[in-house]
Amino acid sequence: MNLHFTPEEQVFRHEVKQFIAASLSADIQHKVNNGLILERDDYVRWQQALHARGWGGSSWAKAFGGTGWSAVQKYIFEEECAAAGAPRIVPFGVKMVAPVIMAFGSPAQQQRFLPSILSGEEWWCQGYSEPGSGSDLASVKSSARREGDHFLVNGQKTWTTQAQYADWIFCLVRTDNEVKPQRGISFLLIDMKSHGITVRPIITMDGAHEVNEVWFDNVKVPVENLVGEENAGWTYAKFLLGHERTNIAGIGIAKRELARLKRIASQETKNGKPLIQDPHFSLRIAQIQIDLSALEITNLRVLSAEEQRRTPGPEASILKIKGTEIQQAITELMTQAVGTYALPLRREAMAAGYDGEHAGPAYASSLAANYLNMRKLSIYGGSNEIQKNIIAQMILGL
Repeated sequence: MNLHFTPEEQVFRHEVKQFIAASLSADIQHKVNNGLILERDDYVRWQQALHARGWGGSSWAKAFGGTGWSAVQKYIFEEECAAAGAPRIVPFGVKMVAPVIMAFGSPAQQQRFLPSILSGEEWWCQGYSEPGSGSDLASVKSSARREGDHFLVNGQKTWTTQAQYADWIFCLVRTDNEVKPQRGISFLLIDMKSHGITVRPIITMDGAHEVNEVWFDNVKVPVENLVGEENAGWTYAKFLLGHERTNIAGIGIAKRELARLKRIASQETKNGKPLIQDPHFSLRIAQIQIDLSALEITNLRVLSAEEQRRTPGPEASILKIKGTEIQQAITELMTQAVGTYALPLRREAMAAGYDGEHAGPAYASSLAANYLNMRKLSIYGGSNEIQKNIIAQMILGL
């Protein structure tokens, strides 16, 4: 594989940099670069800026209003956005349900949902996990019974990220209990304003309200909101998870956070010298950088396969495992670098303007919360243990 960018690709990179410099709000950039909490408005403003430029769907085909970019262009775009401190694209609409609607949805569904996803007008969340049905999605119990021109949905979803903001939720529901579990699941698009939906917050260990429980009590969903065929949802779910696991790798974000780790280690001291000069600490940084470089090459190979119109295969599981491990390792080293200044929940105090004596450097305020939050990466999108089983079965043939 030729890893050198062409002159045309270098021109494109410069174009992306210019756009970000002109369009990314300073307040959003500050939050991202300092690990502070982003609100819905922050994400929406950035998505709207991208949409106005025609870049709202960097991975979409032009036929659906996307950019039609090559795999290399998409990689350059995401790398530059992450390096500049732009917020990540919230994946549930643009990168998860949209590809499913494009591939399996009806023309009416494509016309109804894709434009509002692209513009950021409508916010989506994912209804997959349930109590007892996380990595084993075939065991979902939330039911959808067809009654004439609608389904009647009952059940519970959990760990539903940003459901408190969502306008719509895409759900796996059981529509047949008499067949093999994987063959009795359907894929529904549900309006979060529907009567009978209750959203209850789950406060995570970092003190944030990011995830929720979502309850369905006799929720009516029009039959036209069924994606594809009834009882074929397992196929669509696997297609979506392949895209999710590729996105979780977070190469650009890891590069940005690694650079941040080096800055912190240059400012912190040990035995009167910058921490980054400590042999043990610098060795751990070097190992992360080596792992990240190897992961980047693997990610480019997967993107190249997508460019040839092949959906991500089991190699996406490799990206998921290593990408999450690298991001977790970076947050661990950051907290170790600042020592006792990485106290839990200082992020909220610093965001409120706390700068009292002995508070420590401002850059330390969010590190403990970020460390705690990043523990989830090796669980969602299919736990890393599940990914290892997929690799063993589909790549190693075990």
